Amino acid sequence: MIEYLWFGRSLLYFLLLPLSWLYGLVTWLIRFSYRIGLQPVWRSPVTVVVVGNLTVGGNGKTPLVIWLVEQLRQRGLRVGVVSRGYGGKAIAYPLVLTQHTTTEQAGDEPVLIFQRTGVPVAVSPKRSEAVKALLMLYPLDLVIADDGLQHYGLHRDFELVVIDGMRRFGNGWWLPAGPMRERAARLNSVDAIITNGGHAASGEISMWLQANQAVNLVTGKRQSVQALPQVIAMAGIGHPARFFLTLKQLGITAKKEYSFEDHQNYSLEQLLALADPEQSLIMTEKDAVKCRAFAQSHWWYLPVDAQLAAHQAEKLLSTIESLSNASPRGKTPCKHQ
Repeated sequence: MIEYLWFGRSLLYFLLLPLSWLYGLVTWLIRFSYRIGLQPVWRSPVTVVVVGNLTVGGNGKTPLVIWLVEQLRQRGLRVGVVSRGYGGKAIAYPLVLTQHTTTEQAGDEPVLIFQRTGVPVAVSPKRSEAVKALLMLYPLDLVIADDGLQHYGLHRDFELVVIDGMRRFGNGWWLPAGPMRERAARLNSVDAIITNGGHAASGEISMWLQANQAVNLVTGKRQSVQALPQVIAMAGIGHPARFFLTLKQLGITAKKEYSFEDHQNYSLEQLLALADPEQSLIMTEKDAVKCRAFAQSHWWYLPVDAQLAAHQAEKLLSTIESLSNASPRGKTPCKHQ
């Protein structure tokens, strides 16, 4: 219903417009309070790159964060990641992730980023506290703030927004009448716009997600997804249809498709009911990090890698690298105050 309301042709969103105007007013007041100094903005001694979006979930932000980490490390930069840790409930914050940190503590996306990249990751509702915790433990050149666009308490040196190239901004309204956290005009003040799938408009950087082999949750074995028998597909992400479309593009016709809420927590009993042992239950990597503790031998996940147009990627990475190299201990004034 929400998808149809936000991205379809329903006019029912008119009923929610008063709440959207209130949401827009509150968010504007919050941002304005930081701009005029009523609330403090903490400036990190190292470069901060914010990766965020204007709409609610499912834009491909996490694969882009992983891509940035890997690419910047190849350039010799020491990179850390901070996040809100949505869906996690730590005993205390900030929480610096270790090999023993669970998704129940830190949320699924931070655990995924940590396991996939191996770089230092910390979570906290106050991103500045997460950055401070990392800098106390690790010598870093740069910190990436995952989903921190609307967290104005942390000064940022570079803002990067990810757009769903297929759905764009839906009806363009603030929550709850539409999918927007901020209106599209906010793009005028960011440093880079990444468009995931669909058609990238002028000035936007084209990105797509590439899937290769499926990975077994128990053994770690990699295998062509086309070789899996009797595929049952599940996804608990912001836009499950994207995962199911990826499978179809790989030539996979799933016997059944199950959609769950974003950041859904799972139980063994719940997933055992989805697929028999002779079938193959395939899920996203984001789902897999929450299921490894009770995984079965017929469960698989399909990792995806962000790919960016080469010439645009080089320009983006060179700009970020130059920010870090210019003044690694003390930043010049930035437009995003």
